[in-house]
Amino acid sequence: MLLDVAVPVDANPLPTAVELARAAESIGFAALWTPETGHNGFLPLVLAAEHTNRMTLGTAVAIAFPRSPMITAQLAWDLAAYSQGRFVLGLGTQVRAHIERRFSANFDQPVARLRDYILALQAIWTCWQTGGPLRYRGEFYQHTLMSPFFNPGPIAHPTIPIYIAGVNSGLAQLAGEICDGFHAHPLNSARYLTEVLRPQVAAGAAKAGRDPSACMLAGSSFVITGAEPKQRERLRHFVRQQLAFYGSTPSYRPVLECHGWGAVGEQLSQLASQQRWTDMPALITDEMVAAFAVEADPADLGAALRERYEGLLDRVALYIPFVPGQMDDFWRQLVQTVHR
Repeated sequence: MLLDVAVPVDANPLPTAVELARAAESIGFAALWTPETGHNGFLPLVLAAEHTNRMTLGTAVAIAFPRSPMITAQLAWDLAAYSQGRFVLGLGTQVRAHIERRFSANFDQPVARLRDYILALQAIWTCWQTGGPLRYRGEFYQHTLMSPFFNPGPIAHPTIPIYIAGVNSGLAQLAGEICDGFHAHPLNSARYLTEVLRPQVAAGAAKAGRDPSACMLAGSSFVITGAEPKQRERLRHFVRQQLAFYGSTPSYRPVLECHGWGAVGEQLSQLASQQRWTDMPALITDEMVAAFAVEADPADLGAALRERYEGLLDRVALYIPFVPGQMDDFWRQLVQTVHR
């Protein structure tokens, strides 16, 4: 199992990308993942690629549907070349409301659309690498023109890994069928990974005649740790807030239903629709926190992560920020324990 570092979703990573990437690589993190929430997920990786040598660099995740596959193909091609093959393209579908109302893009048939998107990317990359004609005609995307002026030409590392993110079985099956990895949503548990996600990834792999191990499973883990009770209580409160927020999303409800907490999800959705955000964390019980978060003393956290995720996730990032120069000894020990 590998320990990765994820840029916080509420931060602008550009001003600190160089410092963060250098520090993360020096400590031994296996990968640096950038989100796309309020800021672009690709731009910080250019800086990270320039100032690191070994660490994997990826988007977790870039939103696919608002971009043409050609635009995404070009971004990924340039980053793969500049990072000398260390770039991973992480793609996500987002949810209908955001795709249609925030991005003004199409969301219909998201699993089938994302499959077509990925096949289009691969066709474009093959054209660029081999110089052959571009003749991709899919259900949603058609790419049939590539003149030499617009062809960036071959690169040294043309096989760009693609991870997709998801919660439910359709995207997990798609990952197993045609992707190199699957990003499990932070709202995950050992039970949901065991009973739903891993079997669905395996089912997709079987459909394509692939070994399920060809698709790596990555995920973020909520953790509650600290030497002082106040530190743990702050993290516990944060975990309750995030679980309440995620649990209010109807498309994420199967995770709660796996544990028999579907009714809680419905209550959370009702409170969210009423903008009663401060009332929502009270619905997250201690049992729910224990299912979705790993709690341990700082010295024992690495062992606790291995106990929770060994055999379930191939790589894990913590849902707490890594700050260069702060708790470096803690992070270094944690990396060594998890990578053991």
